[in-house]
Amino acid sequence: MQELKLFMVLLGCRPPGRHTEQHDIFFGIAESLSALVPAMKAFWREAAQKIHIDAWREVNLVDGYRVKVSVRQDIFKMPGHKEQRLFFVNLGGYQPGKFEEQHHTILTVQPNRALAIQQAKATLFFKNNHFGKAVSHIDDKYGIDVDELYDIEEILPAAHKSAYMIELIPTENSLEDEIHLGYLKLSALK
Repeated sequence: MQELKLFMVLLGCRPPGRHTEQHDIFFGIAESLSALVPAMKAFWREAAQKIHIDAWREVNLVDGYRVKVSVRQDIFKMPGHKEQRLFFVNLGGYQPGKFEEQHHTILTVQPNRALAIQQAKATLFFKNNHFGKAVSHIDDKYGIDVDELYDIEEILPAAHKSAYMIELIPTENSLEDEIHLGYLKLSALK
């Protein structure tokens, strides 16, 4: 069996009745990106066969931690509280003269949501993408205040949550994960 990996995928499609392409972030665990195709399709059923990938990343290193996926052993032997958690934050902001909301996503390792929010608000994106009443924010469903911040283990597909766990191991490695950009049909992954 190959090593299991955590993937972060930017999915895109133009669902029926929409005028512009829509996007969402998918997190999944598998041996390869292609092995996640059924889970990506199940994640965004409304996309039908029009779903594609605009960007993806194997999540290996975040904030001085190596991200390791393990098969969940006996759930009763697992500690109830982890010292560090892996969070996904979607920042939204505005720039004068641009008829769109800018977005910036980050992964951060923190012990709790409050510190993850603090880390997100310290980014240059958060500080520089607002003016007047158009204030930078951590996006939630309505673009108000702070809520689109997730512990990644909580938003994994149900089958992945029950089968796997994410371990965060301190490392001296300061390299960053490679980000793969560009339109990629799911059918090209098979």
